[in-house]
Amino acid sequence: MLRKKTIKSLPYLLGALLIFALAGCGAGSAAAPTPTPPPPPPTATPVPTPTSAPTAPTLTQEPESPEAAGMRTFQIVPAESRASYIVDEEFFADALAKYGIEVGRVDTVGSTQNIEGQLQIDLNDLSAPLGTNRFTVNIATLASNQSRRDNWIRENGPKLNSFPIAEFVATGVEETPATYSEGNEVQFKMMGDLTIREVTQPVTFDVTAKLEGDTATGVATARLQLTDFGIEPPSFANTLTVANEFMVRVEFTAREQ
Repeated sequence: MLRKKTIKSLPYLLGALLIFALAGCGAGSAAAPTPTPPPPPPTATPVPTPTSAPTAPTLTQEPESPEAAGMRTFQIVPAESRASYIVDEEFFADALAKYGIEVGRVDTVGSTQNIEGQLQIDLNDLSAPLGTNRFTVNIATLASNQSRRDNWIRENGPKLNSFPIAEFVATGVEETPATYSEGNEVQFKMMGDLTIREVTQPVTFDVTAKLEGDTATGVATARLQLTDFGIEPPSFANTLTVANEFMVRVEFTAREQ
C-alpha cells in the first residue's frame, strides 16, 4: 500500500523539484554581472513557492486496517463444535469373550467439544494471505463408546494424558472460489502444521463451509497416519487390531468478533 501511494505522489514530487530547479536558474541569471545597471527587483515573476503541500496527507496517510481490506475474525464456539477421530478397528474372538464386543470390523469414533481457536480470512479475496488461524483440541478428553479404550489411549499407548493438546496452525488456502456470496456453501483446502504428541507434520484439510450473518459453520477433514506422530497402531493377539490410517473430522461453528 505504501509503495502505491508513493508512486501515486511521484508526479507531485517531480513537479516540486522542477519548480525548485527553475527558481535556482532564475536566481543565478539575476545575479550575473551585466554592463547596464541592475533592473529593479522583479515583481511580476516572484520565485514560486513549493506546491506539493496539498499532497502531504497522501504521503502520511495511515495504511488500511485489516478490517478495511476485508479481513474478518471468527471465534470457535466450543458448545457448537466437535473434533473427532475415526479409525478402523477389527475385533476377534477374545474381544467377544472378554468384553462382549461383536467380532468384525467397525469404524470407531472418539470425540470432544474441548476445542478452541479463531479463523481470520479476507472474504473479499479468499486467496489472500490468512491472518491468525490457530486451533487447539484437548485430545485427552476424546471419548468413544468404550471407556476401556478411552482410558487405555490416555494412560498407555499414545499416553494422551501426557500430551493433551493437539494444535493446528493454518498457513494458507487453495482451490477457493474467485468470489463469495453470503449463504453459499464453498469448498476449499486449508494447509497448515498439525502438532500431536510434540510431533509436527504438514497437513491439508478438505473444508466445506458457509457464512450466514456473523456465523461461519462447516466441516474440515484430513486423513493421517498414526505412525507419523510416533504412535504404534494397537494390536492385541486374537482380540483386536487398529489400522494405521485414521481421519480427523472437525465440525465447527465460529462467530465474528
